[in-house]
Amino acid sequence: MKHKNYDIVVIGAGPAGSVAARYAAEQGASVLMLERDREAGIPVRCAEGVSRNGIAPFIDINPKWIAATIDSACLHSPDGEQAYMYNNGTGYVLERRLFDTELCNLAITTGVEMLTKADAIGLEYSGEKITGVRFKHFGEIKIANCSIVIGADGVESRVGRWAGINTALALNDIDTCVQYTVSGIDFESDACHFYFGKKVSPGGYIWIFPKSGNTANIGIGISGDLAAEKGPKAYLDEFMKRTFPEAKVNYTVFGGVPTAWGLKEYIKDNIMLVGDAARQVNPITGGGIVQAMIAAGIAGQVAADSIKAGDQSKKFLLRYKKEWDSKLGKIQKTMYSMKERFMKMDDSKFNNLVRLCQSIPKEEFSLKKLFSVAMKGDPLLVAEIARAFVASKLK
Repeated sequence: MKHKNYDIVVIGAGPAGSVAARYAAEQGASVLMLERDREAGIPVRCAEGVSRNGIAPFIDINPKWIAATIDSACLHSPDGEQAYMYNNGTGYVLERRLFDTELCNLAITTGVEMLTKADAIGLEYSGEKITGVRFKHFGEIKIANCSIVIGADGVESRVGRWAGINTALALNDIDTCVQYTVSGIDFESDACHFYFGKKVSPGGYIWIFPKSGNTANIGIGISGDLAAEKGPKAYLDEFMKRTFPEAKVNYTVFGGVPTAWGLKEYIKDNIMLVGDAARQVNPITGGGIVQAMIAAGIAGQVAADSIKAGDQSKKFLLRYKKEWDSKLGKIQKTMYSMKERFMKMDDSKFNNLVRLCQSIPKEEFSLKKLFSVAMKGDPLLVAEIARAFVASKLK
């Protein structure tokens, strides 16, 4: 059994792992990043949509990993109406395999050592103190000794459980999802589409994210507590038959997406969780790439500072939580309360929302304008938002 020493071991080489590793290495920490698959970015279990402003602080924009540029979002109501939302910034649909690889390359250039086909199988302890990671690499069991472990191993996070962190989610805080990457469809290339309604996707929505040519990611997420009698694949297949009967499915993925506002605990002595592992996901949309990168940047910096200070206690590492809460965590909590309200709204509310969007001219559209129009056109809808906001402040 081989041993090697590092300051920090990062488990998982997705956006959260790569950014955390890079930020720590830039501050002089020795970092090992472990990825259990043969390369970063596979398998793709993601709709691949991000905002430009969200990723720009972490990586130079490169057309090679952008499949489509998005200028608007189209909402489809349960009664068949649609409305476009404009002026909310540029969005991208990524080629995740290429994007994740580039993030890994950036980490490696700062001095991060990366191993692929390296499957973490447990944490090492000295008494109750975490002292490293045990992993299997091409059939050989190895141990990487370290002062800090950063768990960036996704929604299934074994790292959190190994450390005694409760990572369980209530059924209504996880969406069960299916996505097809399809070709052979005639579709606009600069807009994302979202379909709502209890007959379409109860407690969630169907999305269409265009990619290159006549290809798109078409997926569905259903609240876990509503998926027992009829699963997401059945709803998605009905939608495909009705909307794109000639589409050819090239790729299918299944998975769970956390829609909680975060774990109560994701930091202990010598360990931090980031990204999906810490449930740092937009509770309304289920998007988590930008959230993961923001959290990882903070975690990587704090981890490096703890190495310099010679203090890897929970008390020191809690700076990560404080900075995350200040930057985005508190907003996530508000959005979670809004999700609880929105996903329980009846179809008539979604119909009203789409009609309100229809009433705003393209050149005037903004979320502020939508709220202003909603105040006049549907005060009950505004009340839903206000109650959610107030409730989040009382928790």
